[in-house]
Amino acid sequence: MKIYKKWFWIFATPAVILFFFVIVLPFIMGLANSFLAWRRTYYLDPSTGMRASSMLDSFVGLANYKAALKDERFLRALWYTVRYTLLAVVSVNAVSLFLALLLTKITRAAGFFRTTFFLPNMLGGLALGFIWQIIFQAIFTDILFSPNGILHIEFLRYMTQDSVKALFALMLLNTWQTAGYMMIIYTAGLNNIPKDLYEAASIDGASSWRTFWKITVPMLMPSFTVVFFMTLANSFKLLDQNVALTDGEFNTRMLALQILRTVKDTAQPDYGKAQAQAVLFFVLVAAITLTQVSITKKRELEM
Repeated sequence: MKIYKKWFWIFATPAVILFFFVIVLPFIMGLANSFLAWRRTYYLDPSTGMRASSMLDSFVGLANYKAALKDERFLRALWYTVRYTLLAVVSVNAVSLFLALLLTKITRAAGFFRTTFFLPNMLGGLALGFIWQIIFQAIFTDILFSPNGILHIEFLRYMTQDSVKALFALMLLNTWQTAGYMMIIYTAGLNNIPKDLYEAASIDGASSWRTFWKITVPMLMPSFTVVFFMTLANSFKLLDQNVALTDGEFNTRMLALQILRTVKDTAQPDYGKAQAQAVLFFVLVAAITLTQVSITKKRELEM
């Protein structure tokens, strides 16, 4: 143990320094700029409307936050993101858990299937978005679900050109991309469940459904905590796929894209307002994810 303590800070110091300059310092600077009339290359004096001589002269207090909360585009993006997150959390967890349960039941080629399901997660968000844009436009709209196609389902046509349909399009894309990754977490949790519990349930005559709810679900609560946390956080932070699939058109902007586009929506690029939105975004995601982790952790203890 002495040798570990001796070398710990030598190896940890570079990582701590990097974390400070890449994460902590930019966050502090961003938080400070959210209270200023920041125009990226200069600071504005709110009293004169001219360039400020110093950062302190551009202090506007909570004005950026008030402007952000009154911005219809920001509120619309927030509501759209919440709706998408609710869909994504359900679909990703349901599909990934189903795949994990399926793979634990098969004995042959399980590794091949795990690798195949995991592969979409290796694709970048922009590339994935453009791939699915082709699928929705060419395959869904013109071939599979057109009036002359295999099965005419109008809802599945032009899915990137309607705000409601785009929610389900993003859900399908995100589920296809991340379900394989979450499946690995669920598979690890399933493999850690003692087989004696299932044998005892079988001897007692418990049905498969009852065994699932009384044994599998309670024992999987640690995995549920991790997967729910990651799905919630990733859903709120979704950007690349939103850009590639719809580019925010047809009222499909999500929060991350709205923050990015705020500087283009204003005559003078208002980076102070955009930074205030980013801080609100951070607080919202942190509050939701921490609440979710707290609730699921309590469920672990209860189980």
